Amino acid sequence: MERKSIDKEKLNEFLTATVGKENFSMDPVMLLTFATDASRFEKTPDVVVRPSSTEQISKIVRYCYENEIPVIPAGARTGCSGGIIAVYGGILLDLTGMNHVLELDVDNLQVCVEPGIVNDKLNEFLKPHGFLVPGPASSYAATIGGMVGNDSSGKEAVNYGTTGAYVLKMEVVLPDGRITTVGSNALKTASGLNLVGLFTGSEGVLGVFTKIWLRLIPLPETEGIAMALFDELENAGKAVINTFKAGIIPGCVEILDKSSIYAINQYKPEMQLPDVEAMLLYEVEGSSYEIEPKINRIAEICKDSGAIEVKKATEKAEIDRLWEARSLVGAASVRVREGYSRVYAGEDLAVPISKIPEMLTFLREASQRYDFPIVTFGHVGDGNLHPAITIRKEVAEDWPKLEALIEEINQKALELGGTVTGEHGIGIARARYMKREHGEVALDIMKAIKWALDPKNIMNPGKMALNEDPEVILNKIPVKTI
Repeated sequence: MERKSIDKEKLNEFLTATVGKENFSMDPVMLLTFATDASRFEKTPDVVVRPSSTEQISKIVRYCYENEIPVIPAGARTGCSGGIIAVYGGILLDLTGMNHVLELDVDNLQVCVEPGIVNDKLNEFLKPHGFLVPGPASSYAATIGGMVGNDSSGKEAVNYGTTGAYVLKMEVVLPDGRITTVGSNALKTASGLNLVGLFTGSEGVLGVFTKIWLRLIPLPETEGIAMALFDELENAGKAVINTFKAGIIPGCVEILDKSSIYAINQYKPEMQLPDVEAMLLYEVEGSSYEIEPKINRIAEICKDSGAIEVKKATEKAEIDRLWEARSLVGAASVRVREGYSRVYAGEDLAVPISKIPEMLTFLREASQRYDFPIVTFGHVGDGNLHPAITIRKEVAEDWPKLEALIEEINQKALELGGTVTGEHGIGIARARYMKREHGEVALDIMKAIKWALDPKNIMNPGKMALNEDPEVILNKIPVKTI
């Protein structure tokens, strides 16, 4: 898809008048810092703009629409799918400066925020009021706008659902610059098409979020942890199935496989995690008198499912230690084998819960066949696994092998009735699987919605297989090799 060249002198004049010289940059060094996210792709935009209001964003988007300039909304850029990569150049909107709480309405269980506020910062604000907004593992950096754009989630999703479950309403700048509000301040509505649901998870291809109203979740009174150890990987998956079959919905269930445990112990030896094939971490939330019976019942289920040991923790220090171990695994994955580094690809599959044992076994076998260490962890309570693939980035022959492995992993997830992304999004990284996962008719519906709202294709173009062939897009984008 050909793009018109940008009149940078004219654009400079417009942005100076709209946001001020100090709030945009065309400096190549600055642009390079906005060229990538956590994925393996990178490409610089033509300009980075930091707006501070809905009105400024509306003017910028309208200008881009009239001049057919791509617009890429971006938050903290912690995404793993290449969702903020400037495939065709254009303007990257850095929304991290729009980071304020606009209104807290405790009586109606909601809060209105700007898109650039970081999830943990919002929860610091909410904690004295007794509420929270659940977030992903990267909640220390992830912005609310990015979370809504990717319909993000983390370990609490098994209990609370994804971000979309608590988005009530949003203000959106459409691709032609018009401003609209979708949703309701009521905690439920059945009025019209579900436009909140349409924009949630749209990855910036339909508009720019400028205000977001979120449902508040009460802080749990207390919590406890059950740590179940297994000497057979499949038994860990069976324990999760049996927990739900027993009618128990834990706050979350996380898994660490043998390679994850080894990596964590190498990365931080003082953790001293037990050397087993798999570890499950169950979190139980509720009132103080509920916690112990629930943990005891989970322990029984795990032992009946083949756990060799179950340890229980209700003291905050021990709970924090166990969650620290889980939080370290991503960074620790590079310690599994000397000279191997993690690549964010094929890392976000989700399968039906009954298929977890089969998927875990497949990942273990695939790691052995390709001789690539795969550190598997994730939110096993909702079937979302994160296989952290590690390769030798400086070895040329490892890259085509990586592509073949990614293909096998994602295809296996689809064959099991799952998805190629449970929470990280499609972006560039998984666009080639859109037709395979959804079918041609469903993908055509998505394309029709995209083109109805954005006939000039300026909003985050090149993503989600909604315009050009995904393989053509991939050939346009350099891959990071460090």
